Amino acid sequence: QVQLVESGEGLVQAGGSLRLSCAASGRSFSSYVMAWFRQAPGKEREFVAGISSSDGLTYYEDSVKGRFTISRDNAKNTVNLQMNGLKPEDTAVYYCAASRFIGSVDYKIVAAAPNYGYWGQGTQVTVSS
Repeated sequence: QVQLVESGEGLVQAGGSLRLSCAASGRSFSSYVMAWFRQAPGKEREFVAGISSSDGLTYYEDSVKGRFTISRDNAKNTVNLQMNGLKPEDTAVYYCAASRFIGSVDYKIVAAAPNYGYWGQGTQVTVSS
């Protein structure tokens, strides 16, 4: 069992930055693939970024590449999402997710929301124009 709690909610102007954090409780955090998803009003939940469990490989949705950075600290059981160059279209509720996978993973596996069994409650990010 893993419990996830996000923090870092905020309202920023376009071009600004925010840092989201996700604190995980439970055992064997380092064995979980961690990811961030987001959901804007009236839209489906979409993948933002993910990081593998073993080798720290990172995966990004195209619209956030070069602007967002995902990282993890296995000693502190946390995963972070540094968001720079924010745009109004980044406005959404951001969710942290965790899952264990058997074998290697790739972008397609990491980016699929149904593959995750553990979710945080979400944190609101609002970017004004």
